Amino acid sequence: METNGSGEQSNKTIIHYFYEWERLQPYKLFLCQPIGDSFVDITWGEAGRQIRIMATYLNSLGLPPKSTIGLVSKNCAHWLIADLAILISDHVSVPFYPTLTGPQLRQVLEHSECSVLFVGKLDDWTSLKTGIPDEVHKIAFPSYSSAVPAITDQAIQWDEIMATYEPMSGNPLPKPADLFTIVYTSGTTGKPKGVMLSYDAMAQALEKTRQQMVSDLPETRFFSYLPLCHIAERNIVEAIGIATGGTIYFAESLDTFAKNLASARPTHFLAVPRIWTRFQLGILAKIPQKKLDWLLRMPILSGIVTRKIRQGLGLDDAKLILTGAAPMPISLLLWFRRLGIRIQEAYGMTENLGAVSMMPADQVKDGTVGRVNEGMAVRTDPITGEIMTRSRWNMVGYYREPALTAATLKDGWLYTGDVGELDSDGFLRITGRVKEMYKSPKGEYIAPAQLEFGFADNNHIEQICVTGQQLPQPIALVVLSEAARKNDRPTITLSLEKTLKGLNQRVHTYERVKKLIVVKEPWTVENNRMTPTMKMKRNSIDDHYGNQYEPWFSREEVVVWEE
Repeated sequence: METNGSGEQSNKTIIHYFYEWERLQPYKLFLCQPIGDSFVDITWGEAGRQIRIMATYLNSLGLPPKSTIGLVSKNCAHWLIADLAILISDHVSVPFYPTLTGPQLRQVLEHSECSVLFVGKLDDWTSLKTGIPDEVHKIAFPSYSSAVPAITDQAIQWDEIMATYEPMSGNPLPKPADLFTIVYTSGTTGKPKGVMLSYDAMAQALEKTRQQMVSDLPETRFFSYLPLCHIAERNIVEAIGIATGGTIYFAESLDTFAKNLASARPTHFLAVPRIWTRFQLGILAKIPQKKLDWLLRMPILSGIVTRKIRQGLGLDDAKLILTGAAPMPISLLLWFRRLGIRIQEAYGMTENLGAVSMMPADQVKDGTVGRVNEGMAVRTDPITGEIMTRSRWNMVGYYREPALTAATLKDGWLYTGDVGELDSDGFLRITGRVKEMYKSPKGEYIAPAQLEFGFADNNHIEQICVTGQQLPQPIALVVLSEAARKNDRPTITLSLEKTLKGLNQRVHTYERVKKLIVVKEPWTVENNRMTPTMKMKRNSIDDHYGNQYEPWFSREEVVVWEE
C-alpha cells in the first residue's frame, strides 16, 4: 500500500523563528539550566547576545563558508547557544554523542572533516580528548559545577570569547537547499553514518507537523535530557522549542533527573520506552499493582491518586506526551492511560527527520505507530514488507558515502530498513527490521521484535533480546528489573516460565522460544550493549554472549541463570 504526500511550501527555518522571538520577547525565559538547588536563567535576549558574539568569533577564524563545526557535550544551555551560533555564522552543525570513546570520536571527527569543535559538559574528558586531533580548534563551555570542571586543555574559553568580541549585527538567513546539519546515527550496527539534512527539510517537517505538535499553546515548556545530537530531541526540544518561543529546561544529572523534571513541568515531553518502563517500576515500588488497581476502582480516590502520580512525575501540565525510537508495548501504553497519561507514539528515523507518522490524540489505534503525516508518502515492498518514505524532508544523503546513499535513496524513495504494514486509514504498523529478521534452520523468517513484545506484561523483565540465529529454536536473554533482582530465584523463575508458556501458545512452532537466559549484567551505554538512545545493540549482545548460546540451549531447565 501507499499514501500520497502533499503540502504547500514553507521555508521558515529555526533561524527565522529565533530572530523573531529574540526581537519580540527579549526578556522572556528561554533556557533554564539547573545547578544544584538553583538555576541559571537565560532569556531570549541574553541568548541572542551570546549567540551573536560566538558567531563573530567563528567568523574571525576565517573558515570557508559552510564549514563543518563539531559539538560534543551532554545537554545544557550552551549546547543550544553553540548550535545556533554555528548556524547564523553560515556553517554546518555536526553534533556528536558525549558517550563516545576517544577512538570513536576521532573516527567521526575525521569523517566529518570538522576543524572546530565545541566541548562541554562531559563525564570523561580525559578519555575523550585522546580522540581529538591536535589541529582541531577547541572551544570550551563554561563549567556548570565543581563536579564537572571547565575544560582548559588547549581550548579557548567561552567566557573569554564573550568578554573579547562584539555581537554580530544583522539577521543573515540560509537558502532552503543549504545544509543545516550532519547528524551521525548512533550506530546500532557498524560505523555511524553522517545524515545530511537541509534547512528546507527542517522547515517542511515543522510546518507539516505543527498541528500535531500542539504548537498553539500560550506557554510551552520543554525538558531536555535525551541526547540533543539525536534527531528526536533535536526536533521535539530544540526545533519546536524555538519555533514556539518556549522555555527549555535541562536535566543536571541522572541523580537529579526526577527533581529537574518535576521543576520543569513540561507541556511537551518525549521519552523512549525504556524510560516509561522505569517510570512504571518506580510507581509500582511505591504503590504495588494490587493496591493501585484497588485505588483506581474507587471513583473519588482514583482522581486523587492519578493526579498525584502525574504531579510527582512532573507531567501534570503535559499536553503532548510522546514515545518513539523503539517499540512500545501496548500493555505499557494502556497502563499509563489508566493514570491519565496518554502517550502518543511517533515513528521516523534520522534519514527522514524522525517525522513519518504520529498517533492522533483523538483517534488512537493501538498496535500502530500512528497515522502517516501530511506531506509524507509511504509504501511497503510487496515481497519483503520494507517501508519506504518520500517527502521534502528526506535526507540529502550520507556525508562522503555515495555508495551508501545510492543504496538507501532510490528514485526519491528512502528505504528505511524497517518492515511494516500500512492500513487503509493511513496507520502504520512496524513489525521488525530487515537486518534483524533471520531464517530458522527450516527456512521460516523469525522477527525478534515481535517475540520480545510477548514478554512486555512481565514486570520482572526490564530488558529482553530474542536471538539464536544458529540454534534450532530462538532463545531470549533477559535483564531483570531492580525489584526482581531483590526477589527470590524460584519466584522469578516461575513467573518467567508462565510468561514464556503463554507466548509460545500464541506463535508459530518455529517461533517458539526454547530458553530464557537471565543474565547478570544490565545492558547499558557504558558496556556497549545499548546505544545512547537506549536501543539494544544486538550485534554487541551476540558478540558478548554468543559462545554460550549452544551450552545454554542444551541445558535441561527452561529458565537458565547466568553464573
